[in-house]
Parts: sequence; C-alpha cells; structure tokens
Amino acid sequence: MNITEKILARASGRQRVAPDDVIFANVDKVMVHDVSGPGVIKVFDKLKKQGINVDKLWDPTKVWVAEDHFVPSADKMSAENVVKLSNFTKNYGIEKHFKYGMGQYGICHTLSHEEALVLPGEVYVGGDSHTNTTGALGSFACGLGHTDVAYVLLNGKIWFKVPQTLYFKLNGKLPDHVMAKDFILKIIGDISTEGGAYKTMQFGGSGISEMSVESRLTMCNMTTEAGAKNGIVEPDQKVVDYLTSRGAKNITLVHGDADAEYEKIYEYEGSEMEPLVAKPFSPENITIVREAPSVELDKSYIGSCTGAKYEDLEAAAKILKGRTVKIRTEILPASISIYKRAMENGLLKIFLDAGVTVGPPTCGACCGAHMGVLAKDEICISTTNRNFPGRMGHVESQTYLSSPLVAAASAVTGKITDPRDLK
Repeated sequence: MNITEKILARASGRQRVAPDDVIFANVDKVMVHDVSGPGVIKVFDKLKKQGINVDKLWDPTKVWVAEDHFVPSADKMSAENVVKLSNFTKNYGIEKHFKYGMGQYGICHTLSHEEALVLPGEVYVGGDSHTNTTGALGSFACGLGHTDVAYVLLNGKIWFKVPQTLYFKLNGKLPDHVMAKDFILKIIGDISTEGGAYKTMQFGGSGISEMSVESRLTMCNMTTEAGAKNGIVEPDQKVVDYLTSRGAKNITLVHGDADAEYEKIYEYEGSEMEPLVAKPFSPENITIVREAPSVELDKSYIGSCTGAKYEDLEAAAKILKGRTVKIRTEILPASISIYKRAMENGLLKIFLDAGVTVGPPTCGACCGAHMGVLAKDEICISTTNRNFPGRMGHVESQTYLSSPLVAAASAVTGKITDPRDLK
C-alpha cells in the first residue's frame, strides 16, 4: 500500500485497503473557521429541530477553530459570525480557538503546521477546500462540506472512498530562481484543473527530499486546484524537526511500501524548471514568465495560505531589498508567529522601505472579500492559488498566479518579470 492507503487502513481498522474501497474512518483532527463554522452551526440547529442530540461533541480536544477569512470584520455579518464562533467554542468546550488579534492567530492552513496541530499519519479534515495543504506533513488531509464536518464533530468519523494515487517524481533540486509554486503550476498545467479529481496527488523523488517543509506545503496546498482529494508527501527527518521545534511529541511516521502501486507516475527534472505564471482565468493556463504578456500591473499581492509562509517572505525580501515598488504592493504574513519572525529578522523593514503595505494575517484579499479587492479592469500578480473570474474582486479584474520571487520582481518593474531579469 502507498502512504494514503496505509493511513486510511489504520483509521478504518483494516489490515488493507485498495482504491475505490468505501471505508468508515476515524478522524484524528477537525478544523472550522469563520466561514465554515457558522455553516456547521446551521446544520447543528437543523439537526436539533429534527430531534437529534447535538449537546456534546465527540472530542473537543481534537477540534480547533480559526478566525481568518473575514477578519478584521469586514461588515456586520462578519462580526456576527465571529461572535457565533466564540459562543460555539465556549458552549462545546473547544479550547483551541485562534481569535483574531489575541495572541497567535492566522490563516487556518498555516496554523495547522505552525502550531503542530496535525501530525504525520493522522486523518485531518477541515471545513475548507485547502485543508489538503497539511498533507505535506505526511497526514491524510482533506476538506469537507458543512454537513460532513458536523457529522465528524458529533461522531468522530466519516466515510471515504479510497482514492487512486498519482505520483509526481521530481529528480534533482529546483534552481534558485524557481520555487515550489512554479513546480505545482507546471503540474496543474500538465494534468489540468480536473486531472486530480478525487485522487491523491503524492510527491516524491530527490527534488522533494531537498525541499523544505514549507515548500512541500505549497505543493500540497494547490492539489486542490487540480481537484485532488488530498495531497501528500512521505514524512522524513525534516518533518520531525519542523514539528518538534513547534512542540510536537510522540511523532510516528507512516511510509508506503516499497512495492506500492500508483495509477500513474509523472517524472520531472528539477534543472529544467522555469519560473511560471498562470494567466487568467485558470491555474492551468500557464506560461513561462519570460513569455508572459507584457501587461501593466496594478497590484502585487504576496499573501495567503499558498504564498505567505516565512520562506515566501524571505524570497520576496531578497528581491525587494534596496529597491522600490512601482505598483500597489501588499504583503500579509500568514500568521502572527511568521509576522513576528519577519519583524525580528528585519524583513518588515525591507518591505516598508520598498514602499510595500504590510498587513495582518487574513484571507480577505485572496477570496475577494476585503482588505484590498480588485476593481474593474485591474490586473494583479498574486502568490495565491486561484485566479478564476472575480476571485480577488471585480469579475472583470484579472489575476496572474506566481511564486513570491516573481510577484516581488513584478512589483519592482510594474510588469510580469522573471527575477533573473531584474537590473
């Protein structure tokens, strides 16, 4: 069995599972945020009216809550949803509630690893499609809808169909000017946004072993854009060190068998990778940066669960140091722990000196909700994960997806720019 199959076999109490088996699996961790949480609360209210007991959760210690999408509150409804979340966590004894503006907080898919909330080998589900991100730690991580999350909260288990697995092998280290974001865009360009539909996307090879944990998180994050059920990387000592440094204990690594089977294997050479952008209006609409349209940009955005980890901010700072941006540029670290680290190490000063606006951790601009949405006809280059019509604002705005290196270089020139071409 491969790693995903092994994790699901353990969770379902079976010796062995195979693709397309339908199983009932025990869940180790579950997450909701300020958008999915109120939806789950509505399901609870509906169940209560039907006479179903919703007085207790299966295990409040395995549940955590993040305020990240509409914080700081963008309107009255956003504010009310945060209050609903607070009441919910209080009523059900959920102690892991990361409240905006109070201690550590940030984007849910960043907190999952920054706070070591999920460990290798675990089944982790969340009320958000990019829950796939955390598979980079060697866990089975996937997003669920409101009703399924409500069921998990009450029962601690859920059914899955065991997915087929696509294996993406990277041979050799990526060049310095290429990031994990470029590689996952390349993959989505090759297989399309439907190519991973209800499949596992597993990453391996010497190039993945060379990658940092944060780079692997970027890879798994955007398996969602290929339609995948989950993304995953087999855990190694880097993962153990990463989680241990964040307080994790009792880490048990799960690995696939040497004869594990995959539906299809894709192979790439690291040395051949180039900086890429995904043109409007799809993550699969990729082109080499040096062949991208010479459009005048209005904004550069470095943020989100995809592109605002500490490593991403370091990459942007390397480009922006001693330079000045030509367009509106916003950098939002993905959590307060990352924000503080960036401040302590001088990254924020580099950004501010370059003319960048630095903001708090929030999903607002990424999902076109608040904190910097795009107007009609505006063009943005962004480290986020989606560029569908209206994703970051007006339906007639345009977003190009890129790595933090490319987004920072483009901020300096005002046009889509390969970082190697900066003067």
